[in-house]
Amino acid sequence: MILEMKVPSPGESIKEVEIATWLVKDGDYVEKDQAIAEVDSDKATLELPAEASGIITLKAEEGDTVAVGAIVCHIDTDAAKPSGAAPVAEAKPVVEAPKAEVKAAPVAAPAPATSYASGTPSPAAKKILEEKNIAPTSVTGTGKAGRITKEDAVNAVPSMGTPTGGSRGTERTKLSMLRRKVAERLVAAKNETAMLTTFNEVNMTPINTLRNEYKDAFKAKHGGIGLGYMSFFTKAVTRALQLYPDVNSMMDGDHKIAFDFADISIAVSGPKGLMVPVVRNAENLTFRGVEAEIKRLAIKARDGQITVDDMTGGTFTITNGGVFGSMLSTPIINPPQSGILGMHNIIERPIAVNGKVEIHPMMYVALSYDHRIIDGRESVGFLVAVKEALENPVELLCDNNPKKAFEL
Repeated sequence: MILEMKVPSPGESIKEVEIATWLVKDGDYVEKDQAIAEVDSDKATLELPAEASGIITLKAEEGDTVAVGAIVCHIDTDAAKPSGAAPVAEAKPVVEAPKAEVKAAPVAAPAPATSYASGTPSPAAKKILEEKNIAPTSVTGTGKAGRITKEDAVNAVPSMGTPTGGSRGTERTKLSMLRRKVAERLVAAKNETAMLTTFNEVNMTPINTLRNEYKDAFKAKHGGIGLGYMSFFTKAVTRALQLYPDVNSMMDGDHKIAFDFADISIAVSGPKGLMVPVVRNAENLTFRGVEAEIKRLAIKARDGQITVDDMTGGTFTITNGGVFGSMLSTPIINPPQSGILGMHNIIERPIAVNGKVEIHPMMYVALSYDHRIIDGRESVGFLVAVKEALENPVELLCDNNPKKAFEL
């Protein structure tokens, strides 16, 4: 029986996928539920499992775009599983007849050179030309028999024409469907929103002090889950969204959709590019709950197991360019959301504290927002609220009881 395998629907809005990689070859024997291909949709990369055991015949090439429901391969379910390779017969040793000793003929010593070839640099000239990255063939020697002298090398000027040496190859690679969709959404966000960015800075000393005091106990109590910065930022964001609900809304034609919950999209880097899984109802999660969910989603993204459902929705986004060393940026809104918070690297800088100069770990934060729906008062107030919570985490994020907040 020949089974026709069709592309399953990864989600309601997805009409086509792209064959990213075949994990098997044409004519291979596959087992039922074995992963045979990776397919890209405009939202995620998914594995395609074999629906039955048998010999597979591929009907699409890597890079092909195929509609949902289209046939991508046949599986001959009547084909027998190939038996193992036959044992290799023991090879008999081959005995070679002894060879007669052959004496090498004496080689005459080379005659000493009596002159230099034209274009040969002297040792001093060679060193100078190497330092200037000039090929000897581009220099005319004025010495005996055209030899390049030290003076020739000193006076030589590097060519300003076509560079010599080094690779100048190019490679043309088709972007994955996921990457093309990300590019399309980013361009749309720039063209279809009135995007502005406001900035502030955060003194990270209070959070560092709190983490240093409790992170070991937190990790031991919660099965290896770390107490990272993302839980503090997520908690600070959900608090600020409650204070400034317009930031937690989006445009829909001539209407504004406001949310009474905070589904926080967390931008993470995966092998297929940027992924933005969603931490749902983050306003109800504890520090442990936020850290555990972010860890779960990050592992799925890293292993290429993230699903469309994991990335669907989201009312606000947090992105952390600081992990890559970014000092400052203007993050692009993740449509149809209206706001995105950018975190950056932490640098020790001198700041004024009570009239004195002190060194503190500082982070620049940026809020990009859609000015069509969020005014300056709300955007600046939101970012100030985030700053206040991060600089006073014991009172504003832990309700003056860190042990209870960290479930210790």
